[in-house]
Amino acid sequence: MANFLIIAASSGIGQAVVHQLKSEGHTVFKTARDNSKITPDAYLDATDFHAVEEIFKKAGDLNGVVNCSGSLLLKPSHLTTKEQYNSVIESSLTTSFATVRAAGKYMTNGGSVVLISSAAAREGFANHEAIASAKAGIIGLTLSAAATYASANLRINAVAPGLIETPLTIQITNDENSKKISESMHALGRLGTSEDVARAILFFLNPQNSWITGQVLGVDGGLSSVRPKVKF
Repeated sequence: MANFLIIAASSGIGQAVVHQLKSEGHTVFKTARDNSKITPDAYLDATDFHAVEEIFKKAGDLNGVVNCSGSLLLKPSHLTTKEQYNSVIESSLTTSFATVRAAGKYMTNGGSVVLISSAAAREGFANHEAIASAKAGIIGLTLSAAATYASANLRINAVAPGLIETPLTIQITNDENSKKISESMHALGRLGTSEDVARAILFFLNPQNSWITGQVLGVDGGLSSVRPKVKF
């Protein structure tokens, strides 16, 4: 069995990843900023480079790490404050950079790093400027880091979900009209679940898939690549 670090394990996707890894008998080291949703093995502000390094040391010899940290801001650029913009960038992109940075230092025996981007990084959705900027940065980070650390057998991949039903997206999914519109944009006719994304993450973590790096997998019901038939 393997040893994994899940950063922001209290998120909807993080909890699903932890559950699936533990169900397979793996050891999981969980971090969170507080204990309101889970009891973490360590508290962590994942924007703090030094703190992330200390967590890697504490977690021990790792086979894989997943950064589930993120936020959601749906506002046009002209209504977004600098503070809001910085918060979105830090929670998604800065935490991902800190994760890759620490993995490059401490996962010297290789392994798998999985980051979370978004379909919004590859498609133009109104009022997504801040989150699209952060998530597009994660795609660039994934590709560059995969090239940098390939010689160390450290694989860097990302998943890019569509709209997932989690506490983070409740402002959309709680409104019936908004939910129906969102469902219609996904070719498979439904929103995603945390478990859908977790299964894709586990695919990248699995050492049997050790010839895969620098990939961004859309887990989005066809949102980023398929235009469904219009229903009349």
